[in-house]
Amino acid sequence: MFSKILVANRGEIAVRIIRACKEMGVSTVAVYSEADRNALHVALADQSYCIGGSEASSSYLNENQIISAAILAGAQAIHPGYGFLSENAHFARLCRKNGLVFIGPQPESMERLSDKAALKELISNTGLTVIPGTKALSSVEEAKKAADEIGYPVMLKACAGGGGRGIRLIRTPDDLEDAYLQATSEAIAAFGDGSVYIEKYIFPARHVELQVLADEHGNAVCLGDRDCSLQRRNQKLIEETPSPAVNSEQREKIMALAVDAVKKIGYVGAGTLEFLLDRDGNFWFMEMNVRLQVEHCVTEMLTGIDIVKWQIRIAAGIPLNFTQKDIRLDGSAIECRINAQSCGTLEMLHVPGGPSVRFDTCLIEGTTVSPYYDSLLGKLIVFAHTREEALRKARASLCELVIRGIPTNIEEQLRIIEDERFTSGGYDLTFMGNR
Repeated sequence: MFSKILVANRGEIAVRIIRACKEMGVSTVAVYSEADRNALHVALADQSYCIGGSEASSSYLNENQIISAAILAGAQAIHPGYGFLSENAHFARLCRKNGLVFIGPQPESMERLSDKAALKELISNTGLTVIPGTKALSSVEEAKKAADEIGYPVMLKACAGGGGRGIRLIRTPDDLEDAYLQATSEAIAAFGDGSVYIEKYIFPARHVELQVLADEHGNAVCLGDRDCSLQRRNQKLIEETPSPAVNSEQREKIMALAVDAVKKIGYVGAGTLEFLLDRDGNFWFMEMNVRLQVEHCVTEMLTGIDIVKWQIRIAAGIPLNFTQKDIRLDGSAIECRINAQSCGTLEMLHVPGGPSVRFDTCLIEGTTVSPYYDSLLGKLIVFAHTREEALRKARASLCELVIRGIPTNIEEQLRIIEDERFTSGGYDLTFMGNR
């Protein structure tokens, strides 16, 4: 096991990883930008290093500075969290070159699985059903031909995409050229890779994902499903597990297929397989995230399994000490993402408590929300024995959560939780007006 880990991230996920390390008896090293000098993750870590200016490009994306900090601190491994360098094969290879363990997949695996179009071809040989689509497209003309063959409407997606960027819905041929140019430009800006592909638009549908863990000894488990259909502009707002749209027979079948697929492609680490679930109960594979998901904690609340700790153990070569039959999916867990709606300084914070209530955050009084990073302030997660109880607990906890000085989406989350379309469990990706 590692004795010291550098956390190459910020915000609530950096705090979350540091907490896991402390519980494992592992020392931590924080890195921070000038804007985050007084951040909570800096105060909680055993050591900390400033790695650049406020812009992410000069700090949290500065590979050489992060590697230098890890070597200077005597860390053996680097945990990238999510976002930033978490799916960057070049950084993972740079870690290896400098004698550091990247807590995540091997760079070769990341490269093989990072191209979503190529991944779908690989997954199609595992028994899972993939959404009909293309490989990476080379031109607008090729995109037009592919869309005609697949049939409108279609989705145009960035091959190296994530976080809802580089995605366009195209309903008619007249929309394609502008959408192609916009998506490629957005993909270049976000990922440094402008390649895009086309896939069939499945509508109406729900976004359901499966959390997996796999070690280097050939063991793999699925920790159940998460329903992530509450989205605005492809950005998730609320997640819950298990999905109210999936019955026990469907769940058992898709979980078994997911575990088999992970083994067949030789994946090692924590990962998420994402699907669209259509009105007929068919699961259509979309993509795989080869990192920790923002919403990992809702699965932890349901299963009692600490995914971050297992990420670290797997990276250290430790085999899973439980099997699929040990996974219990009894009860219901719901997560509400609390986002800042504009910049501001936190004047007062009151966090809800009680059994099975969790608030993952980086907030402390005096925290200033800057324009440089993501708007996520924290995640409110609740668990109960039934979905009805979990909904009541989520509602009560949102009412108790006080964040003063920073405008937030707490009221919007309350409206969603109380909406009959959500409480009935019959919602889909159109809930927030997405089409």
